[in-house]
Amino acid sequence: MKNEVFELNRRRLAEKLDDNSLLILFAGNAPKKTGDEKYQFTPNRNFYYLTGINEEDHIFVMEKNNGNITAKMFIKEIDEEKEKWLGKTIRKEEVYEISKIEEVSYLGEFRPYLNKILNESIEKTIYLDLERDEFSSFPSISSAFGSELRDKYANSNIKNVFPLMAPLRLVKSNEEVEEIQKAIDITIEGVKSIMKNIKPGMKEYELEAYFEFECRRRGIGDYAFKTIAAAGKNATILHYVDNNSEAKDGDLILFDLGAQVNYYNGDISRTFPVNGKFTERQKEVYEAVLRVNERVISELKAGVNFLEMNKKSREWIAEECINLGLIEDKKDVAKYYWHSIGHSLGLDTHDIDNPGRNTTLEPGMIYTVEPGIYIAEEGIGVRIEDDVLITEDGNEVLTKNMIKSVKDIEEFMAKC
Repeated sequence: MKNEVFELNRRRLAEKLDDNSLLILFAGNAPKKTGDEKYQFTPNRNFYYLTGINEEDHIFVMEKNNGNITAKMFIKEIDEEKEKWLGKTIRKEEVYEISKIEEVSYLGEFRPYLNKILNESIEKTIYLDLERDEFSSFPSISSAFGSELRDKYANSNIKNVFPLMAPLRLVKSNEEVEEIQKAIDITIEGVKSIMKNIKPGMKEYELEAYFEFECRRRGIGDYAFKTIAAAGKNATILHYVDNNSEAKDGDLILFDLGAQVNYYNGDISRTFPVNGKFTERQKEVYEAVLRVNERVISELKAGVNFLEMNKKSREWIAEECINLGLIEDKKDVAKYYWHSIGHSLGLDTHDIDNPGRNTTLEPGMIYTVEPGIYIAEEGIGVRIEDDVLITEDGNEVLTKNMIKSVKDIEEFMAKC
């Protein structure tokens, strides 16, 4: 993306920061996997959102004093010997080209710089990314750094910037929407490849490979999440990722998958018959889920509260379960449906949102719509997921080019 995008993101965040404050964000680093191998690096998404830089170990600092904003990047020192093994790292002049940040120093200068600022200030607010998904999570680089700051600079007031990022990242710029659309379009081609090549008796991982091949040959280096390729009863396990069972004649198979483009994600779920033809019962369940999918999409627009939409969709799925003969009372729907109707989509597949997803939709937001019904005793699991952009006059289904009616699916697979 253009560097002006990251500059605008910084300006929008700066408006939310206290005066006389300092924001410190760490790119992060890849943990050790085993021996001398590390896991694949992926940057802290808030760091990337403000800088566009995707190398590990760098530090971004933004200072706000009397309403004036200065941005500074601290990058790794050049190690030409190490670069022979691991490749070239970013140079000072390249930082501006990517992020439009003019002030660039090396990491060795970070702590002296910070010491000077904190010693000269009576009281300074320090913003760190202190997001923690659960109490038992391992400390992040930012949380460990925050503990160190509290020990060494008692006059510093540490705040969590993560809640301030949610309203910013929820509303996507045109450039972000374009990246997500690219990821979705590639995902669609991957799903179509699966549908063209599937045959009874294949393993789930073989089918996953067709998706990955289509993504890789289009330049995709990473995925939104681990692909779910779930045949038969496996599809009734929400996050099934073993992908090592046989896709049998007569089974439905559920795919939940997504390509990632410049860290922006697509997220699609589709369910179709392994042999290309729905049984009457499979069709009955599938069309029940599809009705809820389309009903929710028809109501998504600016001003709608997503938490309320989730409650309504649960009611609609309960009604469908009654019609399918699965339950007699709506309160029992949790036996066959137990997740949310969707989530915000962006730099994270489950992108950061307001607490409890209590968000009133605005133009520029992108949410998934993914109703499902999971009948373990019948070996049937169906989920249909689309990605929807909220617009000024309603919404746009970004996944509209991925077929989902019974008729279209059966006709497509009959031609293959």
